[in-house]
Parts: sequence; structure tokens; C-alpha cells
Amino acid sequence: QVQLVESGGGLAQTGGSLRLSCTTSGGTLRNFAMGWFRQAPGKEREFVAAISWSGDRTQYADSVKGRFTVSRDNAKNMVYLRMNSLKPEDTAVYYCATDRYGGTLHQRTVEYEYWGQGTQVTVSS
Repeated sequence: QVQLVESGGGLAQTGGSLRLSCTTSGGTLRNFAMGWFRQAPGKEREFVAAISWSGDRTQYADSVKGRFTVSRDNAKNMVYLRMNSLKPEDTAVYYCATDRYGGTLHQRTVEYEYWGQGTQVTVSS
């Protein structure tokens, strides 16, 4: 069992920045490709970004491409999501998750196994 913990959420103004972090309270993340998802009130959970276990490959949703950057530090057992140029529509609970599979990066929630509890990001206009 992998228990993920997100942190770094909060309130930001439009155009501002936040950095989310994800780690595990037990075990290691270095064996997993990782994903970030978000869920706004009344909406389905949606893919934001993914990163391979080594960090050499990344993938982004079109809505965040060029503004968000996913990275990882396996030595520190950490995965990050840097969010720049924030918009009110980025307001959501953000989750990190471990990919069930290796190889190709994935974008569907069913392709992820372990999830954190989420961290709230609110962007004011």
C-alpha cells in the first residue's frame, strides 16, 4: 500500500504561482510513473500532468501546457507540480497518483492506482 500526501495548495491571485508537492508516508515513489489530476466542484476528475519514473518524459493537458511543469526528485521521494500564470478555472482539488503500468504515460483515472487525499487550490480573479 502506498500512501500519498499532497501539500502546497492554497489561495493565489490570477497570474500567480503555486508549487504542489507529493510524497509518500511509506515506501518509495521512484518505481512509479506519477500523475497529477484535479477535480473542480460538480466536475469529473481530470488529468493535469504525468511524469515517467525517471523524469525524462512528461505529458500535459492542453489546458495547462506552457503554464504548469511537473518534475520529480527521486532522491527526496518527491514529485512536484509548478503552476504559473494561474487562472480562476484552475481552481480545484489537486491529487497526485501512482501509475498502475509502466511504459507509456497515461491520462485516465482508471490507469492510476494509489491516490493522495488532495490539496485545494483556489485562484481568485
